Order: sequence, then structure tokens, then C-alpha cells
Amino acid sequence: MKPIRSLLTLLACGAVAGAAFAASPTAGMNEGKADLKSVGPIAFGPEGVLFAADTKSAAIFAIATGDTAPASGSPQLKVEAINVKLGALLGTAADQLTIDDLAVNPVSRNAWLAVTRGRGTEAAPVLVRVKSGGVLEAVSLDKVKFSKADLPNPPAEAQPGKKGNPRLESITDIVFLDGNVLVAGLSNEEFASTLRSIPFPFQAVNKGAAVEIYHGAHGAFETRSPVRTFVPFKVGNEPSLLAAYQCTPLVQFPIKELQPGAKIRGKTIAELGNRNRPLDMIVYNKDGKEWLLLSNSSRGIMKISTDNIDKAESITTRVADKQGQTYQTIEAWTGIEQLDKLDGGHALVIRREGSAQNLEVLALP
Repeated sequence: MKPIRSLLTLLACGAVAGAAFAASPTAGMNEGKADLKSVGPIAFGPEGVLFAADTKSAAIFAIATGDTAPASGSPQLKVEAINVKLGALLGTAADQLTIDDLAVNPVSRNAWLAVTRGRGTEAAPVLVRVKSGGVLEAVSLDKVKFSKADLPNPPAEAQPGKKGNPRLESITDIVFLDGNVLVAGLSNEEFASTLRSIPFPFQAVNKGAAVEIYHGAHGAFETRSPVRTFVPFKVGNEPSLLAAYQCTPLVQFPIKELQPGAKIRGKTIAELGNRNRPLDMIVYNKDGKEWLLLSNSSRGIMKISTDNIDKAESITTRVADKQGQTYQTIEAWTGIEQLDKLDGGHALVIRREGSAQNLEVLALP
């Protein structure tokens, strides 16, 4: 989803104040089998460490990939019908696998995919690396250096016959930022929507901050809807997270407020349109301005302006459709299911065309 983030100004913020690594981030890791039960959001940290969310276990795995050789030139990552090629690689039909997430290693600029092979009780998590030239490689987790952070208060598994499974939303997005893994998802608390910061190398995992938002499209305060995707962003002089929710409010959370056990209310700075699920969001600079690029299930790709975002008024009353920060829809970017930033001028996407999913590099709009 997102590469390693670095906002040096955040180092002064106690909630996620990451000190410089005294040793290699892989020091102290165990060597053995990283026994993931599932694989959801993934993100890169320092020295090729990949953070992989195991929602079934409500845990974050830190895996030393060894993918640390710097990229030389522009990687050629186009793979047509990548779902078909993945099926052939993993010994299954294309319709029996799911590409759950995409992350670009900012050092090697190889693409990494979180894949689920099979359905139901037969489903198994797989990590796949895509090298320059479109070479696909299944990555064995049988003997790797890894460490694990278990979340202390995950939602319970749904009972058989119940609709939905809250456990699968225990982790909805992750980002590495200045020595910490930031995690969004659901907990078993009364305010179920949670944001937490986990120091890396992993130490004790706190219960996180319970978050509340005003959802303009619903005309109500909400505490049980999780963040779907988020990015670190400095709003004025305030290091913050910008988080997108279902149907689709965009909310600012000052990072200094993300204290363990706190109950906080985010500032809704935009309503981007309802009946929509946000998928991925990145930040990039073009023509001297910073932009947010948000992919969605039913409203296409939004290029969101950050102009005067520090002066945005909080939305506190019902909104019929859209309000707040403005955006333009990138009409040419259709069928985008996964999105990550490749470099300063390009994004890497998985685009669906009919039954085929294609891995493509696109110039940032």
C-alpha cells in the first residue's frame, strides 16, 4: 500500500517519537517459519523489512526480506494478466486467488504482493515479489528472520452463520513512520475504531487510541467504522494522519493525540461522496504543490487538493453529497484496485480489465 514514510518534524511528537536505530532493525529477530494465517495490508520499513498484517491472528509480522539492493534505473514492472500468471506460479486458477495488497520497496523498487491462494478454509497467504522485467517470485516464509507484534484487544471472530467477521478488520491499514508502525483497525473496545503506534523493533503493544468521527453523509458521530486507508501529512505545523473512511469522509488526526487509551475525535475536513469504499491513498508533489491520490471502489481516482488544508472548516452537520477539500476525478485511471507510489513521478497500480488484472506503471497526474 504505502512505502516507508519520513517526516522529520514528527520526531518531536511523543506519541510516535522514533529514535534512530542503535543497531540493525533486524537485530533480535528470530529465524524460523513466519506462520501467517492470513495476509492483508503490507508496508515497507527500513533495510528491506516488510510489515505484513495477519488479520486472522490480529498480529503484525516484521519480515527481513533481504531485498536491499538499490534500484538501478527505472524498473520495468509491467505484467499483463498478472492474476493468470500468479495462478500458474502458485498452482491454482486465477479466479481462486485474491491480490490483497501491493507495496513498493522504496530501495529496490521491486513490487511486493500480498496474495491469498484458495477460498474458505483452504485459503493460504502468500507473498510474491515482482522484479524488474516482470519476473514473479513466490517468497518462502519457512526460514526467515522475523518478529511479531500481537494486538492486545482484537475483535472476536464472528460466530458461524453471522454476517461479516470483525476479526478480519482488526488491521485495515499500516504505515511505517520514523521508527513506529502505525496501525488502523477495529478493537473489542466500546469505541471499536482504533489507531495505534507500535515502536519498532517491536516492544510492548499498547491498546491504542479509540477514535470518533462525524460522518457528514450519515449525519452522525461514528465510533465503530474503521479507517480504510491513511497517510501521514503535515497540516500547517501539525504532524497529522489523513484518514479516509467508508462513504467517504476524509478526517485529520493530530499525531500528538494518539496516546494509549485516549478517546479522540478527528476533524472531518471533506466529504468526498457516499456509496463508496476508499482503497489506497498516496501523497505526492507536482508543480510545487502536494496532492493526495485516493483510489476508490466506485468513484474512481480522486486527485485531492491540499491547498489551505490547515484552514479547513470542520464538517459537523449532514452533507448531501460533497463538501470540504476539492478534488478532480482522473478519468483515464479506470479499474484501479491497488495503488502505491513507485517514485517521485510515477505510481504502480493493479488495474482490472474484464477478468484480467494488469500490473502497470502510470505517470502521476
